[in-house]
Amino acid sequence: MELDPLLLSRLQFAFVVSFHAIFPVFTIGLASYIALLHGLFYKTENPAWDRLALFWTKVFAVVFGMGVVSGIVMSFQFGTNWSNFAYATSNFLGPVLSYEVVTAFFLEAAFLGVLLFGRNKVPEGVHLFAAIMVAVGTFISSFWILSANSWMQTPAGFELIDGRFHITSWMEALFNPSFWYRFVHMGMASFLTGGFVVAGVSAWFLLRKRDVEANKKALSMCLWLLLILAPAQAVVGDFHGLNTLEHQPTKVAAMEGNWETQTNVPLLLFAIPDKEAQTNHFEIGIPNLASLILTHHVDGEVPGLNAVPIEEQPPVIIVFWAFRVMVGIGLLMIAVALTGLFLRRKGRVYENPLFLKTLTVMIASPFLAVLGGWIVTESGRAPWLVYGVMTHAEGLTPSLTGGMALFTLIGYIAVYSVVFFTGIYYLTRVVRNGMKEETQAEVEGEVERPKRPLSAAHTPFDDDLEGANT
Repeated sequence: MELDPLLLSRLQFAFVVSFHAIFPVFTIGLASYIALLHGLFYKTENPAWDRLALFWTKVFAVVFGMGVVSGIVMSFQFGTNWSNFAYATSNFLGPVLSYEVVTAFFLEAAFLGVLLFGRNKVPEGVHLFAAIMVAVGTFISSFWILSANSWMQTPAGFELIDGRFHITSWMEALFNPSFWYRFVHMGMASFLTGGFVVAGVSAWFLLRKRDVEANKKALSMCLWLLLILAPAQAVVGDFHGLNTLEHQPTKVAAMEGNWETQTNVPLLLFAIPDKEAQTNHFEIGIPNLASLILTHHVDGEVPGLNAVPIEEQPPVIIVFWAFRVMVGIGLLMIAVALTGLFLRRKGRVYENPLFLKTLTVMIASPFLAVLGGWIVTESGRAPWLVYGVMTHAEGLTPSLTGGMALFTLIGYIAVYSVVFFTGIYYLTRVVRNGMKEETQAEVEGEVERPKRPLSAAHTPFDDDLEGANT
């Protein structure tokens, strides 16, 4: 059997991107949370904020390292597997990826050193500033990466000369039609990811009665964040969907499993799309709802997949179900956030074991939602590398063989498995150790941190704790 280098290269890049994506989406949200914790400690001198900041900085360091290691490989693949694409788009992607390194990675790396190793060695204000700069750096990094990826989805500000993209307007290219929708959507996904992870770990500690006051504060903060962001993400997702309908109608048709351009399109809850037969099997749907969501009219027209040749249609069944995984998890997040509000009003949010266990299970949910979203985004673009201009086949390295692609794919899976399980092992140790090491060090006088009694360090989150204790 002859190995297909195109298929194997796509699988290889999909594996590397999927593995890498789960780390930045967590560190972006977590970096902002750590900066907030440092700010609260700087203002109140409450040691609970300090312990939380130290604990989550340890987690951040491990995850950041895993993200860097897994991300470096992606740029190498442009040259090894996608050299035609790299050559054609070098006038845009080359500078953009370089700007990401110069403006974001250097900033993160420099101030991360201060954040990790400057504790008790630099003034608290400098330590706080370092935490803020790390958080800012993560957003700058996401700006450049999402701008580059959005340009591949909705290319703008260029002209094609002899097979190469030449930029005619950097503003149009960087701020292409889908950029802001995707940037806001991904930014909110990062905060939701950080929020659910912190909430889940805090709930795990509360179930075991460990550092109760600090973890009550952390959980309270996260539940307020999730209550706001989970529904807001649905609204942002709706705007993003409308933008995708305008610029990538075939992707939306695949998301909806809609083969014919028609009105009064149902929202399919279940179906098995059949690309060869150009139809769905075992459909279960809600009449007219897809038209209402996508066009805001019950009888709105939704594009069909058969508007383009079958060779230009994405893998429909993958896009269809990945989209439903993402949306289903999003609805579950909203339900959990509303449950937290209900229990808070009843004064039982910190003592309800079922809810706390649910939060620990929900730690994995934002990562699955992000992976579902990336699958929709990238698989829904197929067969295009640069939408409507360059296909995957045109961007492939001409000399690449199926054997070479298979060998590197197996190598990446093996190495990344080691990275993943090693990282999970150390993260598990950090979480199990919790904040007890820092507490013991403070008791023994090994560190000197400015403190004041908990009752004197009042923040808005203390009101929730007082209400829960009455």
